[in-house]
Amino acid sequence: MNPMTSCCLIVGCFWLAIFCGSSTCMLAYNDDHPHKWEMLYLVHQWPVTVCKMNDHDCKDPILYWTIHGLWPDKAEDCNSTWHFDMSEIKDLMDDMNKYWPDVIHPNHTRFWKHEWDKHGTCAASLESLNSQKKYFGKALDVYKKIDLNSYLLKIGIKPGNSSLQLAAIRDALTSIYNVTPKIQCLAPEEGQLQTLAQIKFCLTKEFTLRNCTEPKSDSPPAHEDHFFKMENLLNCNDTLVYYPSHVHLYK
Repeated sequence: MNPMTSCCLIVGCFWLAIFCGSSTCMLAYNDDHPHKWEMLYLVHQWPVTVCKMNDHDCKDPILYWTIHGLWPDKAEDCNSTWHFDMSEIKDLMDDMNKYWPDVIHPNHTRFWKHEWDKHGTCAASLESLNSQKKYFGKALDVYKKIDLNSYLLKIGIKPGNSSLQLAAIRDALTSIYNVTPKIQCLAPEEGQLQTLAQIKFCLTKEFTLRNCTEPKSDSPPAHEDHFFKMENLLNCNDTLVYYPSHVHLYK
């Protein structure tokens, strides 16, 4: 290799490193890239169950479905140099506090940082999600369009003391959205029922709803999130499910 070629390579690598160290660096993923992903999950969580799973005595848990996260299906922790910056989402604070709260801790910042670090830095390979404001803003927009809380109430699926058939919940959601979401439960303790915990809606990269049950033989399961100790949730069994309104009712 002649000196001129070597010099050009060194200079090129130098500027590539500078460019890709910035927060706006976009990755061109090929089929073998470890951070390549195919679809997104908009994950709703039921706060009462979150309290139960974290052994937290939530005196007045939120009684509406909140956002757990917007997760690419096959990627996590893609850019450790792209740090969370609260100032970038200051215009979203009212909605973030209402719809995307940390239901366990009074300060939500650590939760939002975790979601950005683990999932947002990977979702940012999509131009429409390539900033923190875009990522959190898009998740809020999709959450409002899905409007899970309102639709469940309209069809009479409410939290309370009585148990529900999983099939009734699944069929109702499928009839409303024309796709099948993924419904996850806390496994039952002896003598108790499984407890409704999360509902995941699957999205294309164009943010249209798609079935979560379509077979993809080359796709591993989506990365679960450890922030609320919910990584061990299971897909609900096709039996009775408990949809709790108070933590103490199922302790």
